[in-house]
Amino acid sequence: MKAVVFTLGCKVNEVESASIMSALEDMGWKVSERLSPADIYVLNTCAVTREAEKKSRQLIARARKFNPNALIYVCGCASQKNVEQFAGRGVKYVCGARDKQGIISAIASDFGGSCPQSLPYPKQVRTRAFIKIEDGCNNFCSYCVIPYLRGRVASRSVEDIVGEIANTAAEEVVLTGINVSAYGSDVGTNLTALVSALKDCPKRIRFGSLECNVIDQAFLSACKLLKDFAPQFHLSLQSGSTAVLKAMNRRYTREEYLEKCALIYKFFPEAAITTDIIVGFPGESEEDFAGSLSIIDEAPLARVHAFAFSPREGTAAYSLKDIPAPIKSQRLHALLKKGEEAENKFISSRINCTRSVLFEDYDGTFTCGYTPEYIKVYVAGNHSGMANVRIVEPMRDGALGELS
Repeated sequence: MKAVVFTLGCKVNEVESASIMSALEDMGWKVSERLSPADIYVLNTCAVTREAEKKSRQLIARARKFNPNALIYVCGCASQKNVEQFAGRGVKYVCGARDKQGIISAIASDFGGSCPQSLPYPKQVRTRAFIKIEDGCNNFCSYCVIPYLRGRVASRSVEDIVGEIANTAAEEVVLTGINVSAYGSDVGTNLTALVSALKDCPKRIRFGSLECNVIDQAFLSACKLLKDFAPQFHLSLQSGSTAVLKAMNRRYTREEYLEKCALIYKFFPEAAITTDIIVGFPGESEEDFAGSLSIIDEAPLARVHAFAFSPREGTAAYSLKDIPAPIKSQRLHALLKKGEEAENKFISSRINCTRSVLFEDYDGTFTCGYTPEYIKVYVAGNHSGMANVRIVEPMRDGALGELS
């Protein structure tokens, strides 16, 4: 019997899907993460934008093209937000974002087999292991629906996280979560304490998205003591305007964000700071948008993920007057161009530098992998593991490299 576990959305969804895959394999199923012919489909959905929610609904039709008679099980944020949009489509079982154990119980009930009491460690399907350290978010940014779907922060114990990291064969682990920076706030600890507990870990440690509040001397000092730390800080920004940040309920100013960047570079001069920026938030003026453009150079940032504001029902910003689509589109284009220039500048600054690259995928000509700063490097030939690579020149969405 074959099962497909297909995922949309964030790294946390991917980690949770990988845990479902592990549970199904333990129950005797042959499991794939790619849409293909199967007896059952587990569809892990996303609701971060309206487009993501639409794609989540469309997954049902995509799965049925492979097997019209297959049983379909749906979980995730989109089904948490609106269960009816899936329950009325002939789906066998629907649950939300935090009760994904229910998927396994439902499959065991339908097909038999021993059902685990809790989801096991994720099946490793990537060269890097993504370790979920917490769920939920207490920030309630005015544009974001996720805290209403995922709930409040719920942290794993330090011991459980350390145990999972020790259990994985991956050479690099990425600490991820819905709000990584809030780790431990519900159980009397914090992210710095977790990093300190990993000081003897022989694996490369990387973080998912971070918030300004976690960047301080204690945290950065703990990172510096790690045996192998990847100095890539995805420091969420969302706007370069203090006024817009306040309207977003982001709880820091433009000046504070720049101060945090300066502190990172003080501890890690070769660091890459990457970020997310939303354009076209309600009330964003041309001056506000200019601030989002200029902060890329002022920080400076190595890479920018840019998005146009997408109003989400149930959030504080949903009732605000939206900016016309042509203006949002124009600003998004300008920001993407500025972000591309920043990334090219950052990669060019690393020409002739040698970095340890963890290889991931071979396309028949090149193997690509990532440096500690998360530069995507292409090396001719088929390679695996981790190796020292000299960066030669910009190439595709990264750089050409040579084994050194």
